[in-house]
Amino acid sequence: MTLFEGFIERRLVCERGDIFARVGGSGPPLLLLHGYPETHLMWHGVAPLLAARGFTVVVADLPGYGASLRPEPAEDHAPHAKRAMARDLVQAMASLGFDRFAVAGHDRGGRVAYRTALDHPGAVSALAVLDIVPTAEVWSRADALMAIGYWHWGFLAQPAPLPERLILGDPEAWFQFHVRRMGIGGDPERYPPEVVAAYRAQLRDPGAVQAMCEDYRAGATIDRELDEADRAAGRLIDCPVRALWGTRGALPVFYGDVLAVWRSWARDVSGRGVDASHFLVEDESDEVAGELAEFFTSG
Repeated sequence: MTLFEGFIERRLVCERGDIFARVGGSGPPLLLLHGYPETHLMWHGVAPLLAARGFTVVVADLPGYGASLRPEPAEDHAPHAKRAMARDLVQAMASLGFDRFAVAGHDRGGRVAYRTALDHPGAVSALAVLDIVPTAEVWSRADALMAIGYWHWGFLAQPAPLPERLILGDPEAWFQFHVRRMGIGGDPERYPPEVVAAYRAQLRDPGAVQAMCEDYRAGATIDRELDEADRAAGRLIDCPVRALWGTRGALPVFYGDVLAVWRSWARDVSGRGVDASHFLVEDESDEVAGELAEFFTSG
């Protein structure tokens, strides 16, 4: 299988370092952001379809993940905050000549995406968030169900080096009993061998594992604080927002009416569930690509 056929590998310059991306297609710019514990490769089934639908598609590795820059950790976790990552990606898109663009993000990438829309409203024309609710909502509604279903949120956010040492002590066990159980890597049609190998390699890389943990530490601290500050100030996302989620994932169980949650964070929200797991981008690539193409075209 040829992944990202017709796409060009780029290293996009920002103040903190380079963002690794693949760029393909022509037309309005669309940035795609991945989740944990993946890389940009999770979009291999969707990105070419969107490029064929008339978009310039930029598929990026988040800072700390894949081949992108590795922020230096800090006690306040600010270098791994979604605010810092959003700034990196706005600069990276500007290096391609795109001062305004649409963005879609899954999982952790969705959190970077909505923070980009909040912090840089002039840069984001439309936003799609895939299988998430805002970080402050996750923590403020935390209960026993969340503690079991989203247990890795608390584990990865523990002070260094506890989670890093445990993961790196047996990366294959972490992959088999956590990553694979989440649904990653089971179906070779959805997860080509080279994609799974890339995910596995991250778990053997101390820098990547540290970045993942710092990502979650930021989520439990500074990201949550920034969300709460926006909510207290009555700040809303100005651009159109499309929320998609897997109906066989955790969101409907944890939060019920997912759109109702998002309507307290954005002025213009639409969306629906997709018959898929949390990993709806891989589960239903054609359907997700169609939804995104229709939304970003109409916007």
